[in-house]
Amino acid sequence: MTSYYVKGGHRLKGEVTVSGSKNAALGVISASVLLDGPCVIENVPMISDIVSLVEIIRDLGAEIEFNNGTLRIDPTTINTHIVTNTRAREIRASYYLWGAILGRFGKVQCFLPGGCNFGTRPFDLHIKGFNALGAKHSISYGKINFTVERCLTGNKIYMDKVSVGATMNLMIAATKAFGRTVIENAAREPHIVDTANFLNAMGAQIRGAGTDVIRVEGVSCLLANATYSIIPDQIEAGTFMIAAAITQGNVIVKNLIPKHMEPLTSKFKEMGIAVISGDDYCHIIADSEKKFHATSFMTLPYPGFPTDLQPQTVVLLTQAVGISRMFENVWDNRFQYVDYLQQMGAHIQIADRMALIEGPCQLTSSVVEAHDLRAGAAMVLAALIAKGETEIFKVSSIERGYENFVEKLQGLGADISIRNESEEAYFSQAGD
Repeated sequence: MTSYYVKGGHRLKGEVTVSGSKNAALGVISASVLLDGPCVIENVPMISDIVSLVEIIRDLGAEIEFNNGTLRIDPTTINTHIVTNTRAREIRASYYLWGAILGRFGKVQCFLPGGCNFGTRPFDLHIKGFNALGAKHSISYGKINFTVERCLTGNKIYMDKVSVGATMNLMIAATKAFGRTVIENAAREPHIVDTANFLNAMGAQIRGAGTDVIRVEGVSCLLANATYSIIPDQIEAGTFMIAAAITQGNVIVKNLIPKHMEPLTSKFKEMGIAVISGDDYCHIIADSEKKFHATSFMTLPYPGFPTDLQPQTVVLLTQAVGISRMFENVWDNRFQYVDYLQQMGAHIQIADRMALIEGPCQLTSSVVEAHDLRAGAAMVLAALIAKGETEIFKVSSIERGYENFVEKLQGLGADISIRNESEEAYFSQAGD
């Protein structure tokens, strides 16, 4: 079992470079299955979710080389529509392969996916959309099957609820459908735009990505033989910006898109946290003599405040003067990590989808779990300001989405280390 050990009380200083977007890379790599030739994808983060997806696609028969953030993939050797690699059950984004393989073969069989457990995430919008494109489905033995009698056929699809996953999946599938597909009430997240840009660079005809109406003219061939670079990771950038603010630090977060960070930077300014934005960076300057103010946040689909920054922001609010509110409007049960913050001394009350946070409070060290990817990052942030040494265990959840997280924090002056020990030894010590 791997744990992070963090000694709090160090002010972060320096520069940190943001990696490629986890969510965009997952969409782009999945979409590459549709191509009729090889392609090169750059700025791909080396994280466990990406490694899992690459292994799944390699098992389908694709020829893949992955080195130093550059992925070369030739999907023309893919020879099956059946996903047999059990890693598909471990990562949520494996469902993007439904649309890609369905678009390529007219049929797909895949394990139902896993991922972070913080709320009900049904597949009904995916199924409804694929049905509208002419696919029939069945679910049995933990697998989902889609088949098309002749070929996918474009249609008008209205999303009953804004869904990033379903929007991405249907957009990918519609790229190879016959005729025009119109997706209304579509999600607008940057990684949807990035995946659309990738497909367009390969010969697709997608318009409107980034708006609530996406139009896709199906094409019979995607030529590929091109190089594409993944956008920076909005959530990683936000995590380091919050880490700088919470430690009263002075940090330049580089290789980001300032427009993507506006939901956070606008709140920073409202709270009294200094932010200087450039062409591709944000400079966070937190005055150790000046406390920042409490405020309210509400998570919403993009361009609203991202739910994936909610846990990290709650930690920030424990240090704000006054009573803050965090409203979670995306997932049903994303405050499961709060028990650990309370264990560390945070003053937080939960009422349904709202967290009431009173600050500032002095956090103290403890042994806490990385309950999921973003909650795990929040535990690291809490440990950075806690008195004593905090252990965060089950950090594989964090490594699903942050590349070189420990090394980047160390480069900013954090006292953080990784220790490995067998589960048998771990539980033996816990028993003692």
